[in-house]
Amino acid sequence: MRMVGVPESSLDYWVNQFIAKQYKVARVDQMETNLGKEMRERQDKSGKKADKVITRELACVLTAGTLVDGGMLQDDMASYCVAIKESVVDDLPAFGIAFADTATGRFYLSSFVDDVDLTKFETLIAQTGPRELVLEKSHLSTKALRILKNNTSPTTIWTHLKPDTEFWDADTTRRELNCAKYFKVEDIADEVWPEALQQFRDDDIVMSAVGALVSYLRFLKLERPLLSQGNFERYNPIQKNGTLVLDGQTLINLEVFSNSVNGGGEGTLFSLLNKCITPFGKRLFRSWVAHPLCNIDRINERLDAVEMLNADQGVREDFASQLVKMPDLERLISRIHAGACKPEDFVKVLEGFEQIEYTMSLLGAFKGGNGLVDRLISSMPNLEEPLSFWRTAFDRRKARDEKLLIPQRGIEEDFDESADRIEEIKQQLDELLAEKKKEFKCKLLNYRDVGKEIYQLEAPKSVKVPSSWRQMSATKDVKRYYFPQLSQLVRELQEAEETHSQLVRDVASRFFKKFDVDYETWLQAIKIISQLDCLVSLAKASASLGHPSCRPQLVDQERSTVDFQELRHPCMMNTVDDFIPNDIKLGGEQANINLLTGANAAGKSTVLRMSCIAVIMAQIGCFVPAKSARLTPVDRIMSRLGANDNIFAAQSTFFVELSETKKILSEATPRSLVILDELGRGTSSYDGVAVAQAVLHHVATHIGCVGFFATHYHSLATEFENHPEIRARRMQIHVDDEERRVTFLYKLEDGVAEGSFGMHCAAMCGISSRVIDRAEVAAKEWEHTSRLKDSLDKAKTGCYIPLGILSDVGSLLGDKGEMGDGGVDVLLKAIEAL
Repeated sequence: MRMVGVPESSLDYWVNQFIAKQYKVARVDQMETNLGKEMRERQDKSGKKADKVITRELACVLTAGTLVDGGMLQDDMASYCVAIKESVVDDLPAFGIAFADTATGRFYLSSFVDDVDLTKFETLIAQTGPRELVLEKSHLSTKALRILKNNTSPTTIWTHLKPDTEFWDADTTRRELNCAKYFKVEDIADEVWPEALQQFRDDDIVMSAVGALVSYLRFLKLERPLLSQGNFERYNPIQKNGTLVLDGQTLINLEVFSNSVNGGGEGTLFSLLNKCITPFGKRLFRSWVAHPLCNIDRINERLDAVEMLNADQGVREDFASQLVKMPDLERLISRIHAGACKPEDFVKVLEGFEQIEYTMSLLGAFKGGNGLVDRLISSMPNLEEPLSFWRTAFDRRKARDEKLLIPQRGIEEDFDESADRIEEIKQQLDELLAEKKKEFKCKLLNYRDVGKEIYQLEAPKSVKVPSSWRQMSATKDVKRYYFPQLSQLVRELQEAEETHSQLVRDVASRFFKKFDVDYETWLQAIKIISQLDCLVSLAKASASLGHPSCRPQLVDQERSTVDFQELRHPCMMNTVDDFIPNDIKLGGEQANINLLTGANAAGKSTVLRMSCIAVIMAQIGCFVPAKSARLTPVDRIMSRLGANDNIFAAQSTFFVELSETKKILSEATPRSLVILDELGRGTSSYDGVAVAQAVLHHVATHIGCVGFFATHYHSLATEFENHPEIRARRMQIHVDDEERRVTFLYKLEDGVAEGSFGMHCAAMCGISSRVIDRAEVAAKEWEHTSRLKDSLDKAKTGCYIPLGILSDVGSLLGDKGEMGDGGVDVLLKAIEAL
């Protein structure tokens, strides 16, 4: 362990320096002055040797994932410390997870049985982005560890606790929570656990994770002020009821929160839509983006609010202008609850709530309506009563400038008495000085402070003083003295001021406790402002989309549909001046699946991504950059994009492809939006085509979801040319064979691409013509052989029947019962089309 002393004024700076290097910083505070020690010793007659040392205590241990002071936090986003407990239930992995944002005192609890690929676990990690992990030593599976390594930042702190003694089991956790009385309420005999925590009381996996988090926070000396807030919530990483599910892989593939270039936020959907002005609004908005809605009524409520805010921009501007410099009230009221708020920050909190009160009075005209904004404004608690006391409770100027909470006269009786005692002693000192001036007949006598030796009587050298006076200091012209009566008064003054300084701290603590009585009121106000902030953010984002943009129309019909006219990619509007819009038609009166072919770099992946992004925007409650938008709510977006291996997880390119595809086949529903990009290119051509063909058939025939299937396997278009739920689409290009150049038009049209034009792309990349010529000969030979084989196969049968249809017919004849009614209907249409 290394030790260092730093000035208190620069503590935040130095803590940040050490934490950036992944150190844990233990803060030790001196709890008394030397005079305070002497006063304590005089009152304590035990004479213990240990008590003769100035008291110093470990105040807290600071780590990157558990910072609570706003001056040390790097941004407005939540910083989570996550405790993970893994078990096995019915041969499947099960997780209990407890995580906390210590800056706001909010705890989240999650329990789930996962699939073998740990989809829910990966999604939770992607959604939370932990700054610190608390793990049970040697009790986490290899697969879970690999997911953590692949989905957390290199700066994430990993803390391993010993089983049972540090990483508590469920019984120990329940016992410790009861004994410590974290949730004790005055005037109630029995302790009442917060509702969310009570729901998990009998869930041993979650309770063990809670125990690990509490044990760790206790080691950091943070647990009591955080737990006593009782701010617990249930967290479900994949909320299947009421929200659009975006799993961890989809969040990454669609660059919702982090880009693929450097992992930062630039160019992401969140950065595009986040126009929030309050720190707590930004945190809530991230949750809105991670969990878009599925309920049409709730989506339309938000869209109505967006339309209203953009129609009457005065409301939007009033809100933004009044709250633009709002402090992070959510974090600060947590510090007040802990009794660790700085006086200047306490003033900011009061002024922040006063600003909220004033802002809501400006918006009062919207009360009484049925819209979401009206209801939020009407549900704002009355802040006048709890704020009235604080308007005159203390001197705010002193709190800001001198960093002291000095109560106004009459607020704290003992404080007034202490101040009066100090004034009384000072009056006695003044009277003593006047008496000595008269006694020595010298008007030049005065008091002088020299260092800690205050009120030294300064006299010219010519003045004759009694021999009992003790000289303290001197200059060439004067001498300074203490004498018994003066020494006694100075001592009394110093002790009175020491007592008073302790009272100043006590008064601050009393103020914080009094403020905390209305904690629920303050928190309710913050929640309402954060929701209004999110709605204003959606309104601003909708207004900034340019032309054309529209309100999406959400429809409730049996057959899923996603229909956009002249859709643009919203995240590219600021980087590309002439983005080519495209019409997207999936489901409804059209086929559910678009089989998309095109040259390399023709824009296929962009079409896939922008379709998904537009659906997310619509279901968040935002306008979309399109001429028109009509869709049924999507319950889940599932993606399989690109071809990447995963060295850290010991997975090849093809293994990664199939793992992601397996999730789609097992989790997708007829209400899902699925995008599959170049499935099968991680293995040999024949195997790749076979896998792609089988997956496409299953998705289109058996699942019945809408989506895109982008591929360079053009034979798939022939295989499914008569399938009623598959529509062949391609990206428009202009080809110059002589120059071996391709002009990309980025327009989506019906049909099958003539080829991938890989040789042309190679030439455009600067590969030598000799290599390209040889490659072109080889490609033509392979293509000729492949086409000859296909024609011979068709000639033998007289009528080519796709393998997927043969398989389904065989399944029906074998009475395996694997096809639903929808699948049978699609099969009959496919047979009719042959």
